[in-house]
Amino acid sequence: MKSFFICLTLFPFITSAQQNDEIKVKTPVSSVILYLDGAEVSQSKQVALNPGRTTVTFTGLSPKLISKSIQINTGSDVTILSVSDKINFLNTRKETLRTRQLNDSVETLTDANTQAQQDLDAFNQEKQMLGKNEAIGGQEKGVSVAELKLAADFYRARLKDIHAETFKLQKKIDKNNEILMRLQDQLAEQAGEGDLPTAEVSVLVTCAAKTTTTFDLKYVVKESGWSPSYDLTTEDVNKPIELKYRAKVYNTSGVDWNDVKIKLSTADPMQSASKPELQAWYLNFNSPALYNGYQNTLSYNNANTDGFYKQQGDQMQSNAPVSIAQSQTLYDVEVVNGKKNSPKKPTQAAIQYEEVQISELSAEFDIKQTYSVPSDARPYIVDVTTYNLNASFQYYSVPKIEKDAFMLARITGWEDLDLVEGPANVYFGGTYVGQSYINTRSVDDTLSLSFGRDKKIVVTRTKLKDFNSERSIGSNRKVTYSYEMVIKNNRKAPIQIELEDQLPVSQNSEIVVEAIELSKAERNELNGQLSWKLSLAPDETKKIILTYSVKYPKNKSVDLFKHKSKARAKF
Repeated sequence: MKSFFICLTLFPFITSAQQNDEIKVKTPVSSVILYLDGAEVSQSKQVALNPGRTTVTFTGLSPKLISKSIQINTGSDVTILSVSDKINFLNTRKETLRTRQLNDSVETLTDANTQAQQDLDAFNQEKQMLGKNEAIGGQEKGVSVAELKLAADFYRARLKDIHAETFKLQKKIDKNNEILMRLQDQLAEQAGEGDLPTAEVSVLVTCAAKTTTTFDLKYVVKESGWSPSYDLTTEDVNKPIELKYRAKVYNTSGVDWNDVKIKLSTADPMQSASKPELQAWYLNFNSPALYNGYQNTLSYNNANTDGFYKQQGDQMQSNAPVSIAQSQTLYDVEVVNGKKNSPKKPTQAAIQYEEVQISELSAEFDIKQTYSVPSDARPYIVDVTTYNLNASFQYYSVPKIEKDAFMLARITGWEDLDLVEGPANVYFGGTYVGQSYINTRSVDDTLSLSFGRDKKIVVTRTKLKDFNSERSIGSNRKVTYSYEMVIKNNRKAPIQIELEDQLPVSQNSEIVVEAIELSKAERNELNGQLSWKLSLAPDETKKIILTYSVKYPKNKSVDLFKHKSKARAKF
């Protein structure tokens, strides 16, 4: 028994000697590599280690980190035994002072609504109680006129008081609900994802002697990234174009990036360690891509937690951020008995993504200046670089649709600029003229950028009534149309302009289209398109005549004009 007692006494000391030291460290984000669809976050901390095993735990990390992307680097005299991560739901992101004030206001108004609703219920119960006690006297014994008058006066006065109080209470509840809606809206705008928990990464290390070493932690987070934004500026058609390459960066990782070094990349943040395999490369004719704002929008949600992307049907989905600044906040308001009660927590729509094509060879941009990007899903502008480009300007006009000349800048050598397709704000002569789109999918060695309309180039298209006719030829009807297009160059420099129009194309042998006068236009027989390439000196005017006829049977109807649809008010 004595020997057994000694063993029990020594056991706690043996267990204690085998326990590891644990050091918890919290360090801010030092640098970020932003990808189009994710971000690699870097943090570092110098830690003093005792001999033996030690667990170093990084706290306050993004809850959206991808476990398989974690990288730990430390000194050569320290051996890493294991790395693990977990979510700490007790340690949430700290609220800002403004957010705390808003939450306090929401709580105060919610409590006031609760109290008002309780008072409202009490008055309603009293009203029901009065209604159930309508019988004043018994069935055998009646009441005097004086007693009846007193009872009626009491009921009337009390019901008036109840109705007045319930009216005030209901107005108070409705007004509080309106304020609550605005506070919830401001909270969604202010706080972003403030209630997120934090993640922790634990590193078990061992060393032979007491040492101080630096731990470098890197990991990839979802729901952060960047999108290109361009400014195209020129003073005149004979001046170079200044292209300002900017990026709209956003952060919804749950951790603010304060004064960090930023690098932009078009690479894949989740590159595989396996050897790449070449896939068959098939060529075919491309359909022309149309860019009217953002196209090819993909829908993202927060359902996937295993990987950065998953395939679902024909759409690619990821753990996408919830947008506060770019998406509309929707409120669910509970309606009871026709009255609005306190609003529920706002639901948020996801950030919309678009699919773009980039070069297989990834591009990187080191941003010289440090930036702060809060975790609020708002886009923040980062200056990337500036290019001065030599361009030749060409004018295009389709007077049948728009009686304006459009400037198109043609830039060569654009492949070396590492551009990612995206919207571009266009400025000409110190004036904002609109938004264009940089399309890098072009296989040409010349990149065409639209610079909007030039009001100094006047284009008109008028119908020549003297040459328009309609006559019958046997069982057929022949209609002739004639148009005059006038182009005038009011600039002080010569210009090149391409004019476009069209002839109708018959799809029936009984409908015959005849070109009478085309003014030496280039004609596409398949689609009827006509084009004229003209050179105009300063203050020069040129005229183009287009005349054609359409013959078709009298007993049939042919739509000889193209129309466009437009909505209008109906009264």
